[in-house]
Amino acid sequence: MLDLLSQNRPIIMGILNITPDSFSDGGKFTLAEAAVSHAKAMVSDGAEIIDVGGESTRPGAQEVSVEDEIQRVVPIISAIRQQSDVSISIDTSKPEVMRAAVNAGANLVNDVNGLRARGAVELCAELSVPVCIMHMQGEPRTMQTDPQYKDVVEDIIAFLAGRIEDCVKAGVERKNIIVDPGFGFGKTLVHNLQLLDRLDEFQKLAVPVLVGMSRKSMLGTILGESDAEKRLHASVAAAVLAWTRGAKIFRVHDVKPTADALKVCMAMDGANGL
Repeated sequence: MLDLLSQNRPIIMGILNITPDSFSDGGKFTLAEAAVSHAKAMVSDGAEIIDVGGESTRPGAQEVSVEDEIQRVVPIISAIRQQSDVSISIDTSKPEVMRAAVNAGANLVNDVNGLRARGAVELCAELSVPVCIMHMQGEPRTMQTDPQYKDVVEDIIAFLAGRIEDCVKAGVERKNIIVDPGFGFGKTLVHNLQLLDRLDEFQKLAVPVLVGMSRKSMLGTILGESDAEKRLHASVAAAVLAWTRGAKIFRVHDVKPTADALKVCMAMDGANGL
C-alpha cells in the first residue's frame, strides 16, 4: 500500500457500498457474489484500491450498529482478499469495524469522521495501516443544515493539520496519512466549488490528497440532475480539475471513464516535462 502512495501518478479508488441506502448504488452489492464481481470489474477497469463501506453517510442516513456493519463488510473483504491482492480500504468511523476489517484483509482505513471516535487514532497506530482523514462539519444526519465557515479552505486545512499532528503524536507514521477535504460533507455548493478551485492549497499539508466528488449532489445541483447515475460526465470533469490542483487519489463509482481521462492528463504532463 505504501508503495502505491509513493508513486507520482493518479490512483483510482473504486467505491463498493455494501449498504441498502447509499445515495447512488444502495442495495446493488449486498450479496457477496455481486460485490466481489463488481470489485473485480473495477480492478480490471483501473481501480487500485477498493473502498468497502457498510454504512451510508449520505445526508440524513440512519446509523448502523457495530455488529451489523461488521456483518456487512467482513465477508466481502475476506472474499475479495481471497481472490485478489488489490488494496482494500474500509470506509468506517468505528474502531471495532476498523479492527475487524483489517483482520479480514483490508489495508487502509478511510474515516469520514477524521479518526475522532474514541480510540480510533490509537487503534490505527497499533494496526500500522495507512489512514485517510476526512473533514466533515457536523455528522451525516445533520451536516447539510446551514454549514458555516470563516474561510472554508483555511478552516479545513487547519482542521486536517491538527488531526495529522494528533495522529503522529499517537504513533501513526506520517507516511501513512492521507487527507480528504470532504466534498459534500457539511458544505454548500459554493463551499464545494471554493474547495475545488483552491485544492492546490492542501499541498502545504505534505501528504497525499484524496477527493470524492463522484455523482455527488453538488454536481447534480450544477446540472439540474436529480438522478445520481446521470452525473458521469460531471464527475469525470471534477476529477480532472482536481488532478490539475494536486489531488492524488480519486474515490469514484465510474472507474474506467475516470481512469481514461486521467491517462490523458498524465500524457499531457509527460509531454510538458512535468
